[in-house]
Amino acid sequence: MPNRETLRLHAGLVDRMATKLGVDLENAAIGGDVSIDEISDAVIRCTDCPNPGHCQAFLDRDEIAQRTPEYCRNQDLLSKLIP
Repeated sequence: MPNRETLRLHAGLVDRMATKLGVDLENAAIGGDVSIDEISDAVIRCTDCPNPGHCQAFLDRDEIAQRTPEYCRNQDLLSKLIP
């Protein structure tokens, strides 16, 4: 299991990726569009990413994205939540 620091990093990446797509994960969870377990699973999947640095560079761009990068391990989940 990933350590606490790794989990925090990837939780931040998942949240930032969702925000980049115009998705508010908190509101999605409150509205029942995604469960807390699904969000937790997304963070764990993210820890398996071989290149989080590339993801961070993608997230640092100013523009809103229409979709995740092809390599994103949470592409399916996040694409379902895009408004």
